[in-house]
Amino acid sequence: MAAGLAIALVLSACGTSRPTALDRPSGQSQSTAGPAATDQPSGGEVAGTVNVFAAASLTETFTTLGRQFEEAHPGTKVVLNFGPSSGLATQINQGAPADVFASASTTNMTQVLKQGNADRATTFAKNVMEIAIPATNPAHVTGVDDLGRPGLKVAVCQPEVPCGVIARRVFAKAGVNVTPVSLETDVKSVLTKVALGEVDAGLVYVTDVKTAGSKVAGIRIPSRVNASTDYPIAVLKHSGNAAAARAFTDYVLSPHGGSVMRSGGFTKP
Repeated sequence: MAAGLAIALVLSACGTSRPTALDRPSGQSQSTAGPAATDQPSGGEVAGTVNVFAAASLTETFTTLGRQFEEAHPGTKVVLNFGPSSGLATQINQGAPADVFASASTTNMTQVLKQGNADRATTFAKNVMEIAIPATNPAHVTGVDDLGRPGLKVAVCQPEVPCGVIARRVFAKAGVNVTPVSLETDVKSVLTKVALGEVDAGLVYVTDVKTAGSKVAGIRIPSRVNASTDYPIAVLKHSGNAAAARAFTDYVLSPHGGSVMRSGGFTKP
């Protein structure tokens, strides 16, 4: 029996594939590993630190999920590193010690997959753009067309950052020529510029306007000219704590994780 088991394990290992395509769940998010998650995952044989590299726009939701994961799995610690997805992908491919990557763009996740630093990724959320303005709206911005107005100070993300890519897609669809006065490293930096009144408007995600509260106001962008981005998550191949990394990823992909994401303004992919 022992010999048979050993042979079976060897054959199983030899047959393992390394898909590089991003998974898009049908109907609801699915886990990259392990059994289907329950509504409120809890307990489990995991411990230790989980280093999570996540897009800046996930700051609030992943902070909540990280805290809840620690409560559900005593003995674990979630260390969150937020930043632009493009920069995080570069750090991972250069060997940064990370266990999980949650990107605001499939493009940046694909870079990690192609470098062999993750076997697969699963899309777990979607986000759309919104115009953020100072609460008093001193420049009287009313829509996307106003962003091309001469003299209007507009901030957007740098062109290699997902929020910058999506912003330019919105401008192109709306046929508006916008010359930003500020190119920021991530969406939270754009939001800060708006909240401080340093610019008249900024293009951010709808979730960022929601979390900013009374510090800024938001102007919805019509769906015909708006653009969206998908958020994939993956357990990194060279994780130092693979069991905990899979458990955290499953937690994000669970119905409970989806509920937290939706409460933060994200939608299903």
